[in-house]
Amino acid sequence: MSAMTLQGKRIAFLAADGVEEVEYVQPREAVEKAGAMVELVSLESGSVQSFNHLDRSEPYDVDVTVADADAAGYDALVLPGGVANPDFLRTDPAAVRFVRAFFDAGKPVGVICHGPWTLIEADVVRGRRITSWPSLRTDLTNAGAAWVDEPCVTDGALVSSRKPDDLPAFCAKIVEHFADPPN
Repeated sequence: MSAMTLQGKRIAFLAADGVEEVEYVQPREAVEKAGAMVELVSLESGSVQSFNHLDRSEPYDVDVTVADADAAGYDALVLPGGVANPDFLRTDPAAVRFVRAFFDAGKPVGVICHGPWTLIEADVVRGRRITSWPSLRTDLTNAGAAWVDEPCVTDGALVSSRKPDDLPAFCAKIVEHFADPPN
């Protein structure tokens, strides 16, 4: 795989306070190393407070608010986890619309850990094969998804992963998937 497979691609990372730091930082580094331009999209301007499990970690500067972001301007979307992060996102109508727009356009999306909560709210998991943090199994099943316990799952334009331990597989797969998305 070329180091520049994502050259010219613009990737949105949608996150709010409570994002799991490693699930934001490692995928971001992977797509940037592959040549992508990344923007952190969030609910408010300023910064997003990341966490290392339940411990406060580093803040990250927001590039654009979700209210001002246009999914049409991005080639792909990544939804990192953390428990609070997707809970904030799924209650924000602009964030839900932003996520749904990627699915409506058939653009690739990567999601990890608790991130699928936002996908459930956007009503985009029905009929899809997906993985997540194990506690989301019932939520995903109730929303019509086929939940599986695998490190990394691809279903059409969607790449999902369970947890931080799966980040090497997840990062490699999103770079590959974003470089050559399914039609």
